[in-house]
Amino acid sequence: QVVLVESGGGLVHPGGSLRLSCGASDATFNTYAVAWFRQGLGKERVFVAAVGTIGNRSIYEDSVKGRFTAFRDNAAKTAYLQMSSLKPEDTDVYLCAARDTWFTPSSYDYNLWGQGTQVTVSS
Repeated sequence: QVVLVESGGGLVHPGGSLRLSCGASDATFNTYAVAWFRQGLGKERVFVAAVGTIGNRSIYEDSVKGRFTAFRDNAAKTAYLQMSSLKPEDTDVYLCAARDTWFTPSSYDYNLWGQGTQVTVSS
C-alpha cells in the first residue's frame, strides 16, 4: 500500500511560482496515475491536473492550462505540479491522489490521498 506525502506549498505573490511534490513510499508508485485536486469550499474536491503512470500523458482543468504542468519522476517516486503565473484565485489546499490504473478527473475514483499542502497567492 502506497503512502503519499505532499510538500511545496507556501505563500507567493501574484505572478509567482511554486512546485508541489507528491512523494510515494515505495516503487509501486510507477503503476499509479497521479492527480491533483483542490480542497474547495464544498464537500467535493475540485480537479486540477493529472499525469499518467509513465508521465507521457496529462490533463488539466481549463483555468490552469498554460500555467500548470503535471509531471513525474518515477525513479524518485515523486509526482510534481509546477505552478506558474499564480493568481489569488488559485489559493487553496492542494491534494495529490493516486489510483492503480489510468487517471480520471473524478475525485471519487481515487483511493489514495496525500495530506494536502496549502497554496496561498496574495500580495
